[in-house]
Amino acid sequence: MQPSDSTVPADADWRSKLTPEQYRVAREGGTERAFSGAYWNNKATGMYHCVCCGSELFSSASKFDSGTGWPSFWEGVSAGAITTHTDRTHGMERTEIRCALCDAHLGHVFNDGPAPSGQRYCVNSASLRFAEG
Repeated sequence: MQPSDSTVPADADWRSKLTPEQYRVAREGGTERAFSGAYWNNKATGMYHCVCCGSELFSSASKFDSGTGWPSFWEGVSAGAITTHTDRTHGMERTEIRCALCDAHLGHVFNDGPAPSGQRYCVNSASLRFAEG
């Protein structure tokens, strides 16, 4: 599902709503430095939401320590919450993950995660907002 132009705020709205780092990562496809984000080592129970639109993306129940320095999850909260896209930047081919509702860049997914999915959703903390509970 691709968001429609009528449901996605204009660039100026994103800039006013997000910090410069959140904007760079979520709206421009940037990456935060490993071990620098707010949630890479978060062990609290709760839900991770899109920093842009608030959609539920990941549950703490699927979070694991991948040793990479970014929050890592073995699955999204639901099949329709996250979209995937081929990313051919930086001289490699990876699978980018985005919020299905607002198209925010979240990070990438790799096939080296734990059971049961075998997936590692490697996510930028700057793309997330955590709600404990």
